[in-house]
Amino acid sequence: MRDFTPIDHHRRVSTMQALLASGEIGLDALLFTDLTDMRWLTGFTGSNGWVVVRSGMTTLGTDTRYGDRAEAETQASGVEIVALQNRAALQDSMIDAAGSGEVGLDGRSVSQAVWSQLAGKLELASVDSLVATARETKDEAEIERIGAAAEAADAALAEVEPMLFSTIDEPVTEADVRNELEYRMRRHGADDRSYNTIVASGPEHAARPHHEVQDRTIVAGDTVVIDVGALVDGYHSDMTRSYIIGEPTTQQREIYDLVQVSQTAGLETLQNGVTAHAVDSACRDVFTAAGYGDWYLHGTGHGVGLQIHEPPFHSQVSNEVIQTGNVVTIEPGLYRGGFGGIRIEDLVVVTSDGHRVLTHHPKQPFAT
Repeated sequence: MRDFTPIDHHRRVSTMQALLASGEIGLDALLFTDLTDMRWLTGFTGSNGWVVVRSGMTTLGTDTRYGDRAEAETQASGVEIVALQNRAALQDSMIDAAGSGEVGLDGRSVSQAVWSQLAGKLELASVDSLVATARETKDEAEIERIGAAAEAADAALAEVEPMLFSTIDEPVTEADVRNELEYRMRRHGADDRSYNTIVASGPEHAARPHHEVQDRTIVAGDTVVIDVGALVDGYHSDMTRSYIIGEPTTQQREIYDLVQVSQTAGLETLQNGVTAHAVDSACRDVFTAAGYGDWYLHGTGHGVGLQIHEPPFHSQVSNEVIQTGNVVTIEPGLYRGGFGGIRIEDLVVVTSDGHRVLTHHPKQPFAT
């Protein structure tokens, strides 16, 4: 693994404690049950745990399977670890850590049953997760990891792409391409794939934005959509490139060029202070003006970080504002059964003076 800049979990924990101490949010404690929030805050990567933050202390509770791991992963964060085998005892311990006063908890992170159980013992207040909000803005250590994930996917696709154009002499299936991509991403430093790699080919499969890979053989005349991302130290990447196998038809060229114009419009719009709605509109308006508005079946993009889909989301119903430090996708596409589909997606970090693209594999739809 690369020697990444350490993530400053101590600063993150201290910031939350200071926020409570200031009285600004009017709460006495914060309770986190979402594992992604806990990882961002403390560095803990286990599959079971709770975190309680008070102005003077932060406590992470987990079961005894993860006791040593929690100690090691959170050593620099300054949190206190409680590891108990009995889950009921662990919950009681975290309730004790929360103490008296009003405790903020994001109601979306627990079931109604757990909320009701906790509400009988704590003075709960339903609040949006402050950590989830903070996670939307990436620091340089996070961008390093996302960039490394993007590099792994770039390198893998560069090696696998020639398979698509040798299908006449050496037939390959969607699954063949998927398997090679995922193997080669790991060879280039990825810990895992970021999500289920999409290889969608032909007039029906490529018309499905989230097609599940099958054993269909890729043939001349197909459009092929490849959506591929890598996972590095918990952080995701996301990229889509589309291809036309064999001699392209007039319509295939037209659709590909239109998607490329749309994506360029989205990238040119993306900057600090614009709305996610405006980014979506920049891409969508290109399709609508060309008469293909009803071929666009999804939003224009989303945030990427410890989760592959996280805020902000570029859509017509979004009121989110793009901020410096957001890492987002710009991914317009057109799809129609009987034709197939074309999508082009880049992963982009928003900077103080615009943006920087993290995915660099060429957008070349034809064999060269």
